[in-house]
Amino acid sequence: MCGADCATIIVRRHGNPDGPRLVLSHGNGFSIDAYYPFWSLLADRFDLFIHDVRNHGWNPVGDRRARNFPTFVSDIGSILRDIDRRFGKKLNIGVYHSLSALTALHQASDESGFSALVLFDLPILPSGGFPHHLQGVGRNLGAIARRRREQFKTPEEFVRELSGRKVFERMSPGALDHFARATLRRKNDGAAWELCCPREYEAQINEYFFCWAMMADLNSISCPMKVIGADPTVPHSYMPSTDMTELLSVDYDFVPVSTHLLQLEEPETCATLAIDFIEKQGLI
Repeated sequence: MCGADCATIIVRRHGNPDGPRLVLSHGNGFSIDAYYPFWSLLADRFDLFIHDVRNHGWNPVGDRRARNFPTFVSDIGSILRDIDRRFGKKLNIGVYHSLSALTALHQASDESGFSALVLFDLPILPSGGFPHHLQGVGRNLGAIARRRREQFKTPEEFVRELSGRKVFERMSPGALDHFARATLRRKNDGAAWELCCPREYEAQINEYFFCWAMMADLNSISCPMKVIGADPTVPHSYMPSTDMTELLSVDYDFVPVSTHLLQLEEPETCATLAIDFIEKQGLI
């Protein structure tokens, strides 16, 4: 399918074609395949349309100048319209995490393409959310991304590196192995593996992430929305904690003893919370 500027965005269909339609995507630097332990639990009941954010996963790496939030927002609108055109109109329920959650929130503010939204660890306003603090957080995350290794001899080498990082310590070995393999692609020469999303691309979004988080307007969303967060009592090793006062106007829940990677750490709990919300909205 085509993104906002006719960039190629690969959308794949899984699950039950007779079920309600879910459209799913992922966080910055990741891939939707890494979330398989979560979205596979939805396949029996839902018509799943999964896609990577541009420059991630199965998608080709394009112009870095087009890697910005307005383009991401337009991409979601284009994807929804293409799905409706090719597969027939249905109620579109968005299920997104982090970067794609914030992008979907902005898209839903501009258009009415969703019948409901389930947003995982939506970063609206981090703790101590003064603009200069947020700029510092973005710069730090950008610097971390730029220090990442981009190439590995084998996927197993990447798994070993991730297993030593605190951010991944709550994931099972199987989930970590799957995450690592879904985040890499073989280089054209076949001699090594590289990150699907180049580190400079990830860093660029990190630096501007919280600017767009602060501009999000929950009150402008007309469709039902569920926000499922990480445990606010657990220190986040990837993203800072969210100021919960921003979430009082929406249906909010959190997954105990989980971090920003909650769908990868507790896929069953996350799937159950999403299904319960969709059922309560009468969409199943």
